[in-house]
Formats: sequence, C-alpha cells, structure tokens
Amino acid sequence: MSEKLKTIKELADELSVTKQNIQYHYQRLPKELQLKSSNGSNLINSKAEKIILGKVESGSKSNTKDQQISSKENFEDEKLDNPFINRLIKEVEYLKIDKDKIISTKDQQISSKDQQIEKLTNLLDQQQRLALQDKKLLEEYKEEINELKSLMVPVREDEKESVARKSNDIDKIKEEPKKKNKKWWQLWK
Repeated sequence: MSEKLKTIKELADELSVTKQNIQYHYQRLPKELQLKSSNGSNLINSKAEKIILGKVESGSKSNTKDQQISSKENFEDEKLDNPFINRLIKEVEYLKIDKDKIISTKDQQISSKDQQIEKLTNLLDQQQRLALQDKKLLEEYKEEINELKSLMVPVREDEKESVARKSNDIDKIKEEPKKKNKKWWQLWK
C-alpha cells in the first residue's frame, strides 16, 4: 500500500488522547474506512485519520473559558514545539491554496457552461424560425392546391354517379373482411 497506515494506539499517542477516545471515533466511521490488518488489529488510513482528527479537535473545543485562556497564553510557546500544531498549520495553508484552485476551475467550468447554453439557445431559436417558415410554406401550398382544385373542370353528371358507385364499392370491400373474421365458436350462427 502506498499510504501509511496507523494503529489506534499510534494515533492516540500522536494526538495525546486516550486509546478509548480514538476507538470511539473509529467505530463511528463508515465501514469502507474501517480497515483490519491480517492479525485483526484496526488500522487507520490518512482519510480516516483526518476525520478522527476533526472529531477529536471538536471534542476538545468544548473546554471551559479558563482552560481556553490559559491555553492561549501557552499557545505561542507550544506552537513552535508541537509537531501536531505545525502539521495543522501546514494543512490549513494547503487547503487555502487548494480552495483557490478549485474555485478557479469551477469558474472556468461555469463560463464554459454559459457558452454552451448560449449556443444551444441560438440553435433552438434557429430551429423555431425554420419550423415557422416550414409552416408558412405548407399553408401557402395548401392554398395553391385549393385554388387549383377550384379551377378544375366540373365533372359530368354520369361521371359523378360512377365515382359515387366506385366509392360505395370500395366501402363495401373494406367492410367484408370484418364480417369474415369470425371465431370458431361463431361458425354455427
């Protein structure tokens, strides 16, 4: 494995808290972050360590006012000597830089999405214009067809009767298959 795994005891010693405190927070981690070694001991990866570190810190923030005042007085001295605090300071600086990078990439993504939206809006507008033009053309063609129909030569009387007979014959032919589609139990009717 490429990352450094720690046991609960090692992390408790590093953070200067009890093993039980670390065990308590470890048990409340998501199952995918709870690792076991081959001998059955609990292991903590860097991601789980950060989560536990945040919970341990938030638990220690519930100190009384007097303890906070005395810790502020000693903070400057401990700041230089305590590797834990130095590590936290470095991590905060890294996160600030990382936050700026993330914000700039998100701004770039948003601007590209804005451009895409603008292009899609233009395409939609063009499509609607073309559809409107097509609709107008169809209406013009329908009007032309109607005009041409009205200009046709009137049909003679005997031709009208034959056309009517042919249309009746076509209707009868269409109805015949409907009558022939009887089920087997309807054959004796």
